[in-house]
Amino acid sequence: MSLKPPAADLIDRLVLANRILYDQGIVDGLGHASVRHDSEPGVFLLSCNRAPGLVRRRDITCYDFDGNAVSADSERPYLERFIHAEIYRARPDVMAVVHSHSPSVIPFAITRHALKPVYHMAGFLGSGSAHFDIRDAGGDTDMLIRSSYLGQALARSLGQHNCVLMRGHGSTVVGTSLEQVVYRAIYTEMNARLQLAAQPLGDITFLNAQEAQLSSEMNDGQIPRSWNLWVQRLGAVDLDQ
Repeated sequence: MSLKPPAADLIDRLVLANRILYDQGIVDGLGHASVRHDSEPGVFLLSCNRAPGLVRRRDITCYDFDGNAVSADSERPYLERFIHAEIYRARPDVMAVVHSHSPSVIPFAITRHALKPVYHMAGFLGSGSAHFDIRDAGGDTDMLIRSSYLGQALARSLGQHNCVLMRGHGSTVVGTSLEQVVYRAIYTEMNARLQLAAQPLGDITFLNAQEAQLSSEMNDGQIPRSWNLWVQRLGAVDLDQ
């Protein structure tokens, strides 16, 4: 297919998003972030099979919603690119996706305890987290979303939530921009850490729906402040290396 190249700035921000998530401890050698193409419907940008902290400009590849590479040159893809493809297909409002295995989220994913906002920074969790059990969709597997079929099942479980917990695996968060989804991935982990710490102390007073919505709207206006700090923490970055 004849494909318009994505905006250079979009590629750069996706590279930075990967490196920020690594710097913040949300991903390690595994995990990935993606963003919709800025001018090509049905296409999204995702690195080739590279550790997030090592992603470079030339690693960014365009995929269609069937998980096929549509860039002129492409290397080995992530096995779980179908997470991203099927969420974009199912949710036109989603502009960016992060999949990770951040440690504090795992206890919630394996116990079906929902993440709920314990403080204002996680207002985006106001509706709670969704839950996905791959066994329900695919029987006994290696826990990876390796196909469109499993990606569709995950997207159905996500529904209209901003976060879906994946039993025995990790989580996937969505957002309306790269900056927002990076923020949400970081504060999903932080909220999980705080929720775990608070549970032994007694009943938790979570934000109610209105508090969560108001907090989320307020924080969305402040995301550039955090993004700029996270970029600065990376130091002098050569996005080609």
